[in-house]
Amino acid sequence: MTTTTTSADTASGQGPDELVPAPAPRMALAKAAPDFYKAMIALDTAAGNGLDPVVAELVKARASQVNGCAYCVDQHIADARRLGVSEQRVHGLTVWRETPFFTARERAALALAEAVTRLGEHGVPDDVYDEAARLFDEDELPRLIAMCITINAWNRIGITTRMSPARRPEGI
Repeated sequence: MTTTTTSADTASGQGPDELVPAPAPRMALAKAAPDFYKAMIALDTAAGNGLDPVVAELVKARASQVNGCAYCVDQHIADARRLGVSEQRVHGLTVWRETPFFTARERAALALAEAVTRLGEHGVPDDVYDEAARLFDEDELPRLIAMCITINAWNRIGITTRMSPARRPEGI
């Protein structure tokens, strides 16, 4: 087999089979504004109190996928896997509506997360909110909404500061 190296590969110092590094981070917000960062961690913790941890990680991972936050997608997929979420469900998350891998509660949470994340001209549709309200009790629903809001804030931090996931050893 012959491998062709292009001038772009040579100019970047990367061979065709070498991994390309992520863009350089812009800032370490935790160091630059530690009081704000601690407040975000407290907000995240408060949002998740009383919410099913699997639902929380699925919501965080899906909102992060929609927003394109590489750091958060990596982190929350790994956290979901640690909670026992199967590879099939993790891979099906991007197309959750077309798979039989998610419960009615998870589907309602994912629909709400997408609606809050995409927050179009007409806000969160009534049918999406009503389905979540039907399946999550009066203590869980505000936590689910808070989790949707919090992960969107984290995504904006990650994207703006160019946080990048670290490579993990294969199989982790």
